[in-house]
Amino acid sequence: MGTSIRLLDDGDVTGAANTWAGGPGVFTVTGTFGGATVKLQQLGPDGATWLDVSGGNADLTGPGQGGFVLPEGQVRAAVAGGTPSGLTAVATHVG
Repeated sequence: MGTSIRLLDDGDVTGAANTWAGGPGVFTVTGTFGGATVKLQQLGPDGATWLDVSGGNADLTGPGQGGFVLPEGQVRAAVAGGTPSGLTAVATHVG
């Protein structure tokens, strides 16, 4: 099993930035979404703008997972809308 970084731990708001080493991964989110959306985001090259990771189910409206490939950089789980609770999100390196 690959190395995992915890992006949310029993949370309900956008998590802090974490370092992604680069390469393929799986974004997994569990918990009560309550109408919220949880998106995997990566910090853009300007060092200020958070970009949504497209494709591969990195934009979840319920518990699930999806694959992604990203270069090295900062990532986070962004929570928007609804009344979520107990969200846990991880990014696991699979390469």
